Amino acid sequence: MSILSVKNMSFSYECAEVLREVSFDVQKGDYIGLAGPNGAGKTTLIKAILGLTGAYTGTVELFGRDMRSFDAWNRVGYLPQRVNVFNPLFPATVKEVVGLGLLAKKNFPKRFTKDDGVKILEKLELMGIGDLADKLVGELSGGQQQRVFLARALAPDPELLILDEPSTALDPASRDGFYDVIKELNEKKGITSILITHDTAQIGRYANKLLYLDKKVIFYGPFADFCQSPEMTGYFGTFSQHLICHQH
Repeated sequence: MSILSVKNMSFSYECAEVLREVSFDVQKGDYIGLAGPNGAGKTTLIKAILGLTGAYTGTVELFGRDMRSFDAWNRVGYLPQRVNVFNPLFPATVKEVVGLGLLAKKNFPKRFTKDDGVKILEKLELMGIGDLADKLVGELSGGQQQRVFLARALAPDPELLILDEPSTALDPASRDGFYDVIKELNEKKGITSILITHDTAQIGRYANKLLYLDKKVIFYGPFADFCQSPEMTGYFGTFSQHLICHQH
């Protein structure tokens, strides 16, 4: 089953071309590592998929529906880059932040119920931070905060999870632990995942497919195919391709 289908997407910002005829499909159960250099259009692609950019050419379908008419956003969990989503001085507790993820499913007036409280605690336990429910988010470490934000994205039980460079502010140990959590959600909960990263080699240890973008799709497919591709050898060079595949 196709969860996401992008066909011939192009996008320009003023006179600068950002995306050029991008096409790919994401199947149920995929875990996609979306990689590429700075300025490759990775975040722009995700924002276009979520309807957060201006007009683009081409088509985007989510769960078989055109994105422009799609309204079942509770089926999609989104974790933006951390710096853009949280003011550490804001006096919110962990459970309050996670509860915000349930609002997308509610009609006006948006009120929390006892069932919501149970669901919030379930997501905190899933992330291994149930003991932090009443802590202020600003008092937590970077790794703990990222687990809080992920719990918020998971609160409405999405079928597709999109993460925009979630490990940027994390130390190596916290980063590896965070990637492990996403892999477990993908394998045990069946959540289809797309994770933007600069670390092409590192994500190869977790994701089952690589989407390498540089304004256009350079490569899309299993990591094993990437490592054996003479076209990718020509693009990256033998040494760089070997480094990526060796860590994978």
